[in-house]
Amino acid sequence: MKTHLRKYRFEHGELSQKQVADMVSVSRQTIVAIEHGNYSPSVKLALLLARKFGTTVESLFELEESDYV
Repeated sequence: MKTHLRKYRFEHGELSQKQVADMVSVSRQTIVAIEHGNYSPSVKLALLLARKFGTTVESLFELEESDYV
């Protein structure tokens, strides 16, 4: 799964990973893992992140070809 979380962080005032983590009540390490593609967020976390950035889950995350197999 591909993530655009880092792009959204910078488009919203260059928020730090810690600031985003605090906004959705997770650890900074969780945000790091999501951005590096090492962790797929729960539906709840994906929805919370989308809401905080005023966008959709589909804008924050997208499936890659390898996800379909």
